[in-house]
Amino acid sequence: MSPRSASVNEELRRRSRERLLQAAVELVGERGYDATTLGDIADRAGSARGLVSYYFPGKRQLVQSAVHRLMHRTLEEALEREPRTEDGRERMARAIDAILGLARDRPVLMRQHMAGILQAEGFMQCPEQRRLAELLRDTMVRHGTPDVDSDYPMMRALLMGSVYAALVPGVPMPVPVLRAELFKRYRLDWELGLPPETGARGGRGDKDLSRFFATGAAPECGPPDQSK
Repeated sequence: MSPRSASVNEELRRRSRERLLQAAVELVGERGYDATTLGDIADRAGSARGLVSYYFPGKRQLVQSAVHRLMHRTLEEALEREPRTEDGRERMARAIDAILGLARDRPVLMRQHMAGILQAEGFMQCPEQRRLAELLRDTMVRHGTPDVDSDYPMMRALLMGSVYAALVPGVPMPVPVLRAELFKRYRLDWELGLPPETGARGGRGDKDLSRFFATGAAPECGPPDQSK
């Protein structure tokens, strides 16, 4: 049997990494962060346990990358769904609804993600997070911001704060209330995006996440840098 080509090996590595990301999202969403081990993730992904450390420095980095992938692809799907539009206000509304929708529909996963960001390791940079940031920055530009370098960090902070407020145990704020405040800030009409009363794609009943974890090759997560 002839040895596999470099391109075949690269594709196999990509698929292995994708399976680990998907397994991390599924298991943390089902069990929580502490009850999920790297061995559990490797087993769910059908991968050798040593491969986890090959791709990711540790469990926290793996889980953050996995959640950022889910956020990036959920946002991408919302922005590109039919009818497609280049209207900046509609795209801003879709972006807000996509992120708030994850807090509403996947509370365990998103609560664990927010808690992880507040740990000593803090916010970690990886390819998935950078893709998410690029999409959000582009949304700000299309919405008409005159200064994306200042306005994007504020939008990110407002979205993170809203997700946190929606997930506080015992005293969560209703997503429609948070949505109304964000829509007011960005001067968006309530009927834009995906209003709560219309229902949401990818909600609690959507168990198959495979479409979010089948993209092109991506480099491994590296050490954090200062750009976000």
